[in-house]
Amino acid sequence: MRVHSSKRSFNTQGHTDVIDITEAVNDAVAKSKIQSGTATVFVVGSTAGITTIEYEPGLVHDIKEAFERMAPKSLDYKHHERWHDDNGHSHIRASMLGPGIVIPVINGTLPLGTWQQIILIDFDTRPRLRDVHIQIIGL
Repeated sequence: MRVHSSKRSFNTQGHTDVIDITEAVNDAVAKSKIQSGTATVFVVGSTAGITTIEYEPGLVHDIKEAFERMAPKSLDYKHHERWHDDNGHSHIRASMLGPGIVIPVINGTLPLGTWQQIILIDFDTRPRLRDVHIQIIGL
């Protein structure tokens, strides 16, 4: 069993910024030289998340709209009262999505579908530098 860990940082704009990070994860898998195992992709912070989608402009727009319907920015969040900030919706959205995913590594590659990309979504209300940890475990 081997473990390969790496970290990549991404500049984001916040406000449900959607970034395709597939290339960075594929690069980490290739550098690991692990042929069979799993890749865990994890974003640090409580206002961002990781998932997969078909990364195309229409769906990027649709996912932003879906999160706005589920946790509208305009609502009054108790989080704002405690910290005197404006990102309660960001925390709710990130908790619904989750901070990471696990993807199998088969024959040294990620078995992603033709139209499936790994994305980072930053829900915060300001630009951020987001650290994403990629850990590949296997043989």
